[in-house]
Amino acid sequence: MSRQNYIFTSESVSEGHPDKVCDRISDAVLDAFLSEEPEARVAAETFATTNRVVIGGEVGLSDKAKLSEYMGKIEDIARACIKDIGYEQDKFHHETCEITNLLHEQSAHIAQGVNAAENKDEGAGDQGIMFGFATDETPELMPAPIHYAHAILRRLAEVRKDGTEPTLRPDAKSQLSVRYENGKPVGVSSIVLSTQHESESQSSDDIRAIVEPYILEVLPEGWVTDDTVWHVNPTGVFVIGGPDGDAGLTGRKIIVDTYGGAAPHGGGAFSGKDPTKVDRSAAYAARYLAKNVVASGMATKCTIQLSYAIGVSEPLSIYCDTHGTGEVEDAAVEKAIRAAMSLTPRGIREHLELNKPIYARTSAYGHFGRAPEADGGFSWERTDLADKLKAAV
Repeated sequence: MSRQNYIFTSESVSEGHPDKVCDRISDAVLDAFLSEEPEARVAAETFATTNRVVIGGEVGLSDKAKLSEYMGKIEDIARACIKDIGYEQDKFHHETCEITNLLHEQSAHIAQGVNAAENKDEGAGDQGIMFGFATDETPELMPAPIHYAHAILRRLAEVRKDGTEPTLRPDAKSQLSVRYENGKPVGVSSIVLSTQHESESQSSDDIRAIVEPYILEVLPEGWVTDDTVWHVNPTGVFVIGGPDGDAGLTGRKIIVDTYGGAAPHGGGAFSGKDPTKVDRSAAYAARYLAKNVVASGMATKCTIQLSYAIGVSEPLSIYCDTHGTGEVEDAAVEKAIRAAMSLTPRGIREHLELNKPIYARTSAYGHFGRAPEADGGFSWERTDLADKLKAAV
């Protein structure tokens, strides 16, 4: 029997965290290429440090002249991302930091495995395993610790950017330890919040006075009590932040991006990868399937695993675990999944409409638990497959 009373902790990082700056630039590059050609191939990686951003990886367009044209836009894309995040520091400023573009054309050997041909369907862009997860702990069917850790930082970013809190700066981290009773989240035992700020004269107490009302605003009523332990800027002054304070790299926050450690992870990062890369698209599909299983009422918690081989179109395996909460057998859910949705790379992309420039917005505050958007953003958060899954059992 699983434990019913425990404390579980998850962390989030803001859009100004060095790694998230890199995720944002990589996904903005991806969006630019998908805007030109929905079938564009992109695997963009970004590195950031003091006064410097380096972008590398592989890209592909069917029109070679357009490829050269878009290569010339990369620097402006990176600067626009840094400006929107809010960096205007002496040693990391959107106008003055050095941008190096090392992107090049996609490998022909990778392309031959992915592209459809006369004797083969379009294949997966790589081998690997991908996990999706859903739980009824929140209305968004996300684990509560990561959901509210994201919500705190998203709210602080809003008041920083709209001028309500002008002394806050872009780099921040949150961490919540959530107390569970009878398997349900009921309160917060500790809150950790570190945020970059304007002046060395601001103390940890000063920063707590700024952030505490917003933290209380986004957490469920009654979750914070006199027994909740607070650690706000526990090291003291946090003025030097972002890539000037610590180097950043695309793809280093995969647990922040997904379920905060509440579910398994296959190890593949998302940002900068076009949706032929199953690291991204199949992870989105797995979340979509897990969420729809829970939304259908067949379980209150669900983990889905998918696996692929490079160049092979069909998944090698589909695994479901409803953690003892299922109303039907897990094997029956696996069978229903195969009947309800094509899980080939193209099947996923078409079902979830992934060949769109919808990725820069995913680069901070989580890829999951967000509201589906009218232009196709966060389509994997829809629950429109629930009835079909249930009917297929």
